[in-house]
Parts: sequence; C-alpha cells; structure tokens
Amino acid sequence: MRRREFIAGLGSAAACPVVARGQQRALPIIGVLCGATFESMNTLLAWVYQGLADESYTENQNFAVQLRWADDKYDRLPVLVADLVRLRVDLIIALGTTPGALAAKSATQTIPIVFLVGTDPVEVGLVSSLARPGGNITGITVIVVELMAKCLSLVHELVPTANPVAVLLNPANRTQSEIELRDVQAAARMLGVRLLILNASTPDEIERAFATLTSARAGGLVVSGELLFLNRRDQLFALAARHGVPAIYTGGGAVAAGALMSYGTNFSEDYRQLGTYAGRILKGTKPADLPVRRPTKVGLGINLKIAKALGIEVPTSILLFADEVIE
Repeated sequence: MRRREFIAGLGSAAACPVVARGQQRALPIIGVLCGATFESMNTLLAWVYQGLADESYTENQNFAVQLRWADDKYDRLPVLVADLVRLRVDLIIALGTTPGALAAKSATQTIPIVFLVGTDPVEVGLVSSLARPGGNITGITVIVVELMAKCLSLVHELVPTANPVAVLLNPANRTQSEIELRDVQAAARMLGVRLLILNASTPDEIERAFATLTSARAGGLVVSGELLFLNRRDQLFALAARHGVPAIYTGGGAVAAGALMSYGTNFSEDYRQLGTYAGRILKGTKPADLPVRRPTKVGLGINLKIAKALGIEVPTSILLFADEVIE
C-alpha cells in the first residue's frame, strides 16, 4: 500500500457507515484506539496496515476502520473506547499505550482486543499469562519498561562521572511510570548513582523538565519509551543538543534520527505484527489462542558524531555491544 493512499484512506475511515442492529454489515469494522495524535502515529499505523495486508486484508475491500485518537489526553480513552463498543466494532486495536489497552479490556469482554504496550501485560493485569492470555485479549509487548535499568547502566558506563542522572517519565501513564520508577531506582542503588526524576505529560512540560535538568547539573538522561516521548523525539533530540546532555532513548531506531544512544526493539516490525494478529483474529482465530508476543531482538545504537560534539569518548565496551554505529 502506497503511503499517499494509506493516509487518504485514514482520512475517510472515521466516517465509515455503521449498520443498524439487525442489518447485515457489509464489511467487518476495526476500531483503532490510540492515546496519541494521528500526525504522530500515522507512520506506525501504516505498519499495522501492512500486517493486515500480510493476512490479505485491505481497507474498504474487506474491512473498514473507525479511528479514535486521544491526542495525548489519556483520560479520554475510556470515553473513546466506549464509543467503539457502542458502534459494535468487530475488533479493537489498542495502539501503543497501556492505559488504552486497560480501557479497552474494561469496556468489553466480548469484542476481540489486540494491543501493543510497553509494559508486562501479566503484571499490569491485561492477560493471565503470555502463553495463554485467556479471554478476548492478546497482543504485543515491546518491553520498554524492562529496558530502563539497562539504559541507566549504559549512561553510567558512557559517562561514569554523571551524578545525578535524570530520568524522564510520563505520569499521565501512571501504570507504566510507576513500574519504570521502581526498576530504575533499584538499578541506581546497585550502580551507586543518584537520580533526578523528571515528569512531563505535554510538550511544554518537556521543555521545563530540561530546564530543571540543567539547573540540577544532571550529567546524563534516560528517556522512557512511553508513547508521548516516542512521538516527541525531534523535540527531545533538539533539547538534549541545546543543553549538552548525553541522553539514551528506550526504543530502537533513534540514533539515525539524531539521538546519542537508543536501546530497544524494531518498532516497525512490532506494529506490523500487531496488524498480523488483527488479521488472524478477523479470520476467526480466538485471541485466547494467540500468545502475547515479545521481541526476539533488542539492539543498541550509538551516534559517534553526537558523542564527539558532546566531548564524550565512547568506551570500547559500548562499541562492541552496539548493533548500530553512526560515524
């Protein structure tokens, strides 16, 4: 599917007809629930469509879409998913946030749900187990929460004198941020590093967080892999450069775009797999029979140009561990 056609299709998708009760529906309807904005997610959503295409599903040919965007206001998610349930969609895709997946699970026990989250779905109560999720829900975890401790150790290895090290969290995603805080605090105690916890839920709060970081003379920064920060990476890269702070981003694919370091999975493949699961469910597979998928590969990226600009000599240990090096 070409990108222009994809975006044009999304523009009309929210207006697709929903038949009255008792009438036969022409096409199955997928409800997409996302905590972010369309502008920030259209590239990743295109990978969901590619996964659906892998299962022989094409929009307006054999499925229709109802899109619901919370525009970074997570408190809107329960209302948005309730609307999808009211419309009797055939499948709900909870895209990218734990609050969205939890809201979907609370809203229906009958409509199939497929999610993509950064937390452990068992720990947060989405499924009973990864192998046997049970009920009407399954999906993908990109394990960004589990990577926070490793990201802190990488910053410490890169800049051993950094103390404190700042950690940027989104308190609007309370479930994820509380787990991230717990894990990164445990890692900091083992490393003997003081932490500066910064909270931001809006672009303006991200700006203020960097001002606080500078005032506290933090020598490094770990950025949560939460969806807001994934979608505000250009802003984060620019602020890190302006304030001269070495930062690592939880999630893959950032160094080519301007990050010093990133550690995580291939998000495009994760979202494609989300679409594949959606297609299999539309064909009749029960969510309970699809195990929750975890990434099989986690990669480290390092940008030596940015390291040089910051006056940092990257240790050989990091270079040997890296999967992607920008020179």
